[in-house]
Amino acid sequence: MKKWIKVSLIFTFLIFSLAGMAQQQRFPKPEFGTGYSQPTPITPEPRALALEYTDVVILLIVLSLASYFAIRKRSRKGILWLSVFTLLYFGFYRNGCICSIGSIQNVALTIFDPGYAISITTLLFFLIPLIFTLYFGRTFCAGACPLGAMQDLLIIKPLSLPEWLRTTLGIIPYLYLSLAVLFAATGTDFIICRYDPFVGIFRMDAEFHMVILGIAFILMGMFVARPYCRFLCPYGVLLNWMSRFSKWHLSITPAACIQCKLCSDSCPFDAIDFPTDEKQSKNRTWGVNRFLVYALLIPLWIFIGGFAGSKAHTWISKANPTVYLAELLISKPEVRNDLKNLDVQAYLSSGKSMETLVKEATVIRQKFYTGGWIAGGFMGLVIGMTVLGQVVYRKRTDYQPHKGNCYSCGRCMSYCPVKK
Repeated sequence: MKKWIKVSLIFTFLIFSLAGMAQQQRFPKPEFGTGYSQPTPITPEPRALALEYTDVVILLIVLSLASYFAIRKRSRKGILWLSVFTLLYFGFYRNGCICSIGSIQNVALTIFDPGYAISITTLLFFLIPLIFTLYFGRTFCAGACPLGAMQDLLIIKPLSLPEWLRTTLGIIPYLYLSLAVLFAATGTDFIICRYDPFVGIFRMDAEFHMVILGIAFILMGMFVARPYCRFLCPYGVLLNWMSRFSKWHLSITPAACIQCKLCSDSCPFDAIDFPTDEKQSKNRTWGVNRFLVYALLIPLWIFIGGFAGSKAHTWISKANPTVYLAELLISKPEVRNDLKNLDVQAYLSSGKSMETLVKEATVIRQKFYTGGWIAGGFMGLVIGMTVLGQVVYRKRTDYQPHKGNCYSCGRCMSYCPVKK
């Protein structure tokens, strides 16, 4: 009996020894017979996380300097050189990542997916610019955003767009924000990152259509200043809201405005509000009546938008790979024999049943239906508020930057002859 116990212990020891050797070396060393010796693997130090925290510190420094140059120092030159540094560091050196604009998707996915946890650095990149904007205006756009810096440095001869066109195009960022949140919340895609027109330039590596898109934005930006920032950026929507309530903000003049009008054409972004005309305040009764009508129509706009979004969910949900694959296999069963379709072949090799795939697709489509109501209702609210804003009367006696649309670039300050 003791003999068998000893044999068992020896056998167990051999098994654990072989298991330990297998963990240390999964595959046998190659035997080339040429004097080759396998190098000893060295585990690299985890520098990525340290670099991310370094980025957060640099972001704080850049935002602090941008706010100082815009509000305290009133230096356009300081903001300009700061944007050059941002473009080189956050753009070309860090390849446009981590990105405050793209972090919207990480936040949305964290809220709606319990299995996903956003990293601390990504959350900080999302929150810090918003906090600075709430206190100092859009100084993030002025000197800390590499996408804005690239466009700002390439402005050659900016054109002033009609107000109706600016207002209409200004709705697009809200739509882009809605779709980005919807796609991220359903786990479909991060469309902000996928269709970033400048990240391919920063990384010197992009698909052909994205290269064309980036070049198109650059060429357009020479004459229509900051087209991405003004008419597409979803993060700009949040910055616009925060900036409207900013405690301090860049001002054209450091003292009382003398109505010299020299600053009127200085802003390439049409973000300077002019003094109101006395004629606008004469027929106030008609304006009040229109305001009440437009305000009462806002719930209708919300319902129309939500209804349209819910009806579009079937089409939009096809962007999700699970929904797309389920519909493809149902409508075209012969695609199972297509060896070139990697998505289909990966599904077939997974052993997942068609019933399971359809159930997963149905759940995702239901999420799109609910999200379509919310996103559509949000867009209806945006349209209703935009229309309402056209009849709101705001009396202004001086030239002043629009707190929501101003990028705090500081161009207008150099035109003002008033000294501090």
